[in-house]
Amino acid sequence: KKLGKLWVHIGKIGAGAVKVGDAIEMKVDANRRGFIQSNHSATHLLHEALRHVLGEHVSQKGSLQDDERTRFDISHPNAVSLAEIAEVERIVNEEIRVNTPVETRVMPIEDARETGAMALFGEKYDDEVRVVSMGSKASGASKTFSVELCGGTHVKRTGDIGLLKIVSEGALSSGIRRVEALTGAKALAYLEEQDKRIRAVADALKVGAGDVFDRVQSLSKEKRELEKQISDMRRQLASSGGAGSGSSAADVKEINGVKFSGRILSDFPAKDLRTLATELKQKMDSGVVALVAIHEGKASLVVAVTNDLTGRLSAVDLVKVGAEALGGSGGGGRPEMAQAGGPNVDAANDAVAAIEKALA
Repeated sequence: KKLGKLWVHIGKIGAGAVKVGDAIEMKVDANRRGFIQSNHSATHLLHEALRHVLGEHVSQKGSLQDDERTRFDISHPNAVSLAEIAEVERIVNEEIRVNTPVETRVMPIEDARETGAMALFGEKYDDEVRVVSMGSKASGASKTFSVELCGGTHVKRTGDIGLLKIVSEGALSSGIRRVEALTGAKALAYLEEQDKRIRAVADALKVGAGDVFDRVQSLSKEKRELEKQISDMRRQLASSGGAGSGSSAADVKEINGVKFSGRILSDFPAKDLRTLATELKQKMDSGVVALVAIHEGKASLVVAVTNDLTGRLSAVDLVKVGAEALGGSGGGGRPEMAQAGGPNVDAANDAVAAIEKALA
């Protein structure tokens, strides 16, 4: 009766060739079974280690153990930090190295509760349950490291797991985190592959493997400094009406008593527009600045209005007019500075003209 689902499964495979009452032979893939046992037992240790590190509010919200890895979902409101992950790994691998026996006992459920065995919230259990205990027992503690109700397959000793390595952690849904880990030979293979990659990076950087992190940090700093220098030079060229600044549209003109400077900037990143607009506005004691940047097939628009004019002119209103000419809509910001964009890069001059018309 307990194998009812198995009979159905075999019947489907045999297309009706197997029926109730037939003799069958079941063979277990011992190698695959061993990986599943390691991952399952490691999950018990992982669960308890997470509770030690993150807090007793942590509870199981789902899990999957196969011959590849263990996937464990827990209740926790925040991302698990790298330091917390490292501490969880340390605790689990310490329990693995202690190599204590994994004990299973079948007992009445009330007796199981008295042992402190952890049960899944909302799960229905029979009158008799299987209690799985594993791990060390701290001095003065009433139970071993992990005690849970479980009917699954497990290793004989924690040392059989070999090793645990957490390979990912992320949000599954609000308040639920998913942790994935490898054990044994697969964990070792993962670490070996990571080591190869680090050595390859070290070779490319011409440093030792232990110096990769410092070298990458140094290169990142150099990159940021170079990007800042390029950005400063680009703004200086644009501000002075140099190459790429669209000098034909850069002259300051007066429209309806308001000074206006409109510029088309070729190959100019949108992230630098606000800084340039602020610089140009400061040079113009009173007036309006409109900048259209063309970069990577997109047009970005910034409009800046000096403070003395914001009572009657709004950068938000003006940027919406320009955005419409670029094929975009909306735009946002403040009366003194607003930004928008659009897909029609060929309409850059039209956008500037539209803002001029609005001022008139």
